[in-house]
Amino acid sequence: MRSTPPSPHHRDGSTAHLRARRSLHVSGDSASRLLRCGQNDRCRDCGNRIEWYHRTNERPVRLHPDELPAEKVPVTCHWHVSRGVAHPAGDGSDWCRLPHALLCPARDALPAASELAGLRRALAVNTRRLIDRGAFVPPSAPPNAEASPTTTCRPARPVVQLLYVRYLANRPVDEIQCVAQTRRRNRCTIPLLTPESPAGVWTLVPNAAMHGQLSLHGAVMAVYALTHLPYAEQLRWRAQRCPEHAAIPTAADVAVAEWEPFDPLVHHDHIHTRLPSLTRRPGPAGWSRRAPQP
Repeated sequence: MRSTPPSPHHRDGSTAHLRARRSLHVSGDSASRLLRCGQNDRCRDCGNRIEWYHRTNERPVRLHPDELPAEKVPVTCHWHVSRGVAHPAGDGSDWCRLPHALLCPARDALPAASELAGLRRALAVNTRRLIDRGAFVPPSAPPNAEASPTTTCRPARPVVQLLYVRYLANRPVDEIQCVAQTRRRNRCTIPLLTPESPAGVWTLVPNAAMHGQLSLHGAVMAVYALTHLPYAEQLRWRAQRCPEHAAIPTAADVAVAEWEPFDPLVHHDHIHTRLPSLTRRPGPAGWSRRAPQP
């Protein structure tokens, strides 16, 4: 689909001055109607603004929302966007884009980002302002022990298995949000897991590696399995749509699905060897594990 170009003439036949417009494209093999442009979002680790862009035959990449002078960015970090698709190289212009991972203050500074230390400090200051205002809560923040004496083992980024593929979720299972557009052109706030919809099952499975690699001997991991649900229900989770918008195939998406293919070698920090249904309570001999009462 392309935007219709305006007429080069006025109604009286005189020549009209036209400004150059960007042509909008939709991927032909995409099940979504998202235009190939930057999808606004915020970094889960630092709270700063980011933009999601598609890459050719690869996962979307998070880019810094502003362009920077190419001379101030290392050549190996140059990115450019053409027709809504991000490419990891410069396009020969004096401006470029760069991945947010190089500037994220929640990550360790990379040697290649030493020239961008000033912008990185500015993002760190903005993160502190968001935390002080209560607009952002870092995922590594310790829980409030006074709120409840029971500490539940709840993964912040759980591993979900659906359609016989394991994915790393971007947030807890009960907080995964629908990506469909509402009538007010906002993102739907209904979660995927509703009281009326069937739920998955937490289970311990072998920590099998990917790409033909051998699994670790005796290692297990907690997985939220949806493979026992009907095929249509698993497709709904994969499309990241609530039951209401899953029944409306014409509803457009306003965000990219947040599923990330799980790789135990890359995402080893998110592997949990204990089921989240177990709780820990302080006892006479210290902390003990106990299953919650039904």
